[in-house]
Amino acid sequence: MKILVTGKSGQVGYELERSLQGLGEIIALDRSQMDLSDLIQVRNVIREIKPDLIVNPAAYTAVDKAETEVELAMRVNGEAPGLMAEEAKKLGAAIIHYSTDYVFDGSKTSPYVETDPTCPINVYGASKLAGEQAIQAIGVPHLILRTSWVYGMRGKNFLLTVLRLAQDRDELRIVGDQHGAPTWCRTISDTTAHIVAQAASASHSQDWWQEKRGLYHLTAQGQTTWAGFTEAILANAVLPKKPTVTAISTQEYPLPAKRPGNSVISCEKLINAFCGLPTWDQALKLCQD
Repeated sequence: MKILVTGKSGQVGYELERSLQGLGEIIALDRSQMDLSDLIQVRNVIREIKPDLIVNPAAYTAVDKAETEVELAMRVNGEAPGLMAEEAKKLGAAIIHYSTDYVFDGSKTSPYVETDPTCPINVYGASKLAGEQAIQAIGVPHLILRTSWVYGMRGKNFLLTVLRLAQDRDELRIVGDQHGAPTWCRTISDTTAHIVAQAASASHSQDWWQEKRGLYHLTAQGQTTWAGFTEAILANAVLPKKPTVTAISTQEYPLPAKRPGNSVISCEKLINAFCGLPTWDQALKLCQD
């Protein structure tokens, strides 16, 4: 099986290239080799490689910047995944694509399930929803995996920002009224590898994809706030002096893009279909070890 992985320099792409080893011929590309803003290049690369499976973690992820770069965000997150799905269908291939909790508005008081109505409140969320819908409309064998609050020990993310700020600040004022599940990028890649292994070992691959295809939520289990996440990061960190964490409201930390108040999404469907998932604090400890 030939597996094309996009965005290999990103948090999830970097881990996927490693987690998927042994499951096929892994062809992992970075932005210089396959730029999702260049749709002609995307089409040509797929036609040249002829993969059996496309795994697409590459995305436009600058949530606030997307408010002013609407066209670029929509092209990378909306149009490019649809084009990948078109090419995959022509090849008789499948696609695994990653989406976000930001497709919801955050007004629900309980965890979101896959069948809940979507209503993004920022451009990034709208662009990721457009990608979901584009893939679904093509009718290609697919898995769309929505995740949330992704972090790791490389790239740009909340964990690394907290560790950097903790070096020279006595107090960290962090939003405490947004709820979600911080998800280690390796949890995402390892779960994906587990799913791909199931697909590869199925006696009838087409039947497997027909049965399993669709939309799933993939996050760490449990929930916290950004302030709670910060406290856990500092508790696991080895620092000469640890700053205090003060929880503030969303209104006290205005940003260009609105954030959902509730980003907790239920993963029961994925757990029942594929495998278990760690709690967010267990995964955080493993990441920081």
